[in-house]
Amino acid sequence: MPTKTRKSRPARTPATPPRNTIAQGDCIEQMKTWAQADPGSVDLIFADPPYNIGFEYDGHYVDQRPDDDYLQWTYDWIDAAADLLKPTGSFYILIGDEYAAETRVHLKKLQREGKLLFRNWIVWHYTFGQRCKIKFNRSHAHLFYCVGSAAVNKKTGKPKSNLTKNTPFTFHYDEVAVPSARMTTYNDTRQNPKGKLPDDTWVLKFPAMENWHVRPQDAAHEGAFDAGWDTWYQSRLAGTFKEREQWHPCQLPEALLERIIRCSSNDGDLVFDPFAGSGTTLAVANKLGRDWLGCELSPDYRKKALKRIKSATPKS
Repeated sequence: MPTKTRKSRPARTPATPPRNTIAQGDCIEQMKTWAQADPGSVDLIFADPPYNIGFEYDGHYVDQRPDDDYLQWTYDWIDAAADLLKPTGSFYILIGDEYAAETRVHLKKLQREGKLLFRNWIVWHYTFGQRCKIKFNRSHAHLFYCVGSAAVNKKTGKPKSNLTKNTPFTFHYDEVAVPSARMTTYNDTRQNPKGKLPDDTWVLKFPAMENWHVRPQDAAHEGAFDAGWDTWYQSRLAGTFKEREQWHPCQLPEALLERIIRCSSNDGDLVFDPFAGSGTTLAVANKLGRDWLGCELSPDYRKKALKRIKSATPKS
């Protein structure tokens, strides 16, 4: 009697968020599953979603859909991520210019509902821009910084009183402090020997280049963000840079993620990236002694990202 061959089945999604892996599949469905079983379980979320500007990702996703569809999809994944975030967690969203305003309005809605507290709209200024002839050159992107529900007065939708003294989220001042003008000009450290917090505008400088359609994520190199300055300069991540992963079209600088992860998480915390891509967020989290978790549609990107992450050298 011939034996029956068992058909292989796709791996089932764990009910609770696993650690140190990348789940293959749609991030919204994954997040909903995890949040239903274990809501408020992630310490830090960094999201760099597709910008709806026509990129093709490994044949699994074409970044082009009608505006209404894209916005609804954006609201859906943000809502799912907010449910997964710890009340004491932090949430960063990198977003393009086209949909920044609508995304900010949605974050206001979540704050009124007591789910998130919006902290900063960071303007990421870059100097290469686009060659425009009948309008002003675009030279910025947006990084939204939010924290979890523990910082929100659920009755008013406003920040809880005295957050400076009783801070219900992780923010390591020392990790991001920079010398003040008083310190650098007069060598005067009396007012604050640790320095001051950086401004909410980060400047990226690029050398001249032929490709005028490069996203800010495509521009980076190690050491681009000098801890000694509150204006962050960054040059282009070209193909010769050792940090560059040639197989992914949109890669973030590790220095950017290192600053965010050091500031907004602790050793052993769970760092989550719903759009894992080349694995930059998770590789940096691994280097810094954090647990990590991602979602990725492409099986090929997932495989390559895992290889990159697991080869990352831990930092002290």
